[in-house]
Amino acid sequence: MMQAVANFMGKSRGGKVSFDPERIVMAGGATGANELLMFCLADPGDAFLIPTPYYPAFDRDLRWRTRVQLLPVVCESSNNFQITKKALEEAYENAQKANIKVKGLIITNPSNPLGTTMDRATLRTLVTFINDKQIHLGRYSVFIQRHSGEHRSKNVELWLGLVPTQHLLASMSVDEEFVNEFLSESTKRLASRRGSFTKGLEQVGIRCLESNGGLFCWMDLRKLLKKPTFEDEMGLWSVIINDVKLNVSPGSSFHCHEPGWFRVCFANMDDKTMEVALRRIRNFVEKGEDAEVIMVKKQNKACQKTLSLSTSQICDENVMMTLSYSSPRVISPHSPIPHSPMVRART
Repeated sequence: MMQAVANFMGKSRGGKVSFDPERIVMAGGATGANELLMFCLADPGDAFLIPTPYYPAFDRDLRWRTRVQLLPVVCESSNNFQITKKALEEAYENAQKANIKVKGLIITNPSNPLGTTMDRATLRTLVTFINDKQIHLGRYSVFIQRHSGEHRSKNVELWLGLVPTQHLLASMSVDEEFVNEFLSESTKRLASRRGSFTKGLEQVGIRCLESNGGLFCWMDLRKLLKKPTFEDEMGLWSVIINDVKLNVSPGSSFHCHEPGWFRVCFANMDDKTMEVALRRIRNFVEKGEDAEVIMVKKQNKACQKTLSLSTSQICDENVMMTLSYSSPRVISPHSPIPHSPMVRART
């Protein structure tokens, strides 16, 4: 099994790297693996630096039971949200002043929600930083790197999957013809879907951050805000959810420090659903809808039981649009992740 996983991971990276099956650790899903790593690497009160914007569920997976802190490394749109040495040093120094022990730096590559991958220069900056500070580098969801006395990284690869599916994955992974065709076709479809969606947005004057990986677009709706505040961002989000009937995620839920950015997942809908989404966005922008909070109290009870928050579905000839993933496992009333209402609308 481990050898099959190692081979698959190598192929998915174009054969440019190889993985040692002896260093692959199996885990029952990303949530459990994330939490396990925190228990192993840190004590309650310790902290990890994490560039913003970042995946909201990290607040739950990494913090709730471990009592580990996440300290933001502020990234800005002025340089396309790239991580800089200045931002890293500033976050680390702030922790030192607060007498907080920093155990590591956490990154996701490709980024969720940005959909971008890090260039070689940025990765070198990160490795230099963690070596200088003698801390860990956690990279999700591929591997966790740990600093060694010789200023080199020791890798432990993670394969996140449920035990009942492991034998199936192993069988699929050793089928080289299938793996090659799957990776090629998946790449083509994702690239095509992203291109079609972003071009459709550009036609109505909406741009997305230039990206090259992942399943997401980071959509810039700052010009639709009345004022550059998070209050107005949530008002616009409410309009998009309740009026336009599209489920996108506001940037504030990803700890973005600039109001007006929204994450869109383009990989969980078919072409027909994408066209419906673009038509709704186009109508919304062309009508110049007011970005005020519209609290729609009526809920569609007929479709609530069948609506999945991770897929687009058809119910009673009505299209239910879901362009982003909001985890149904987030149940804490203090969670920073907005609870998206279940919505339905006619095309």
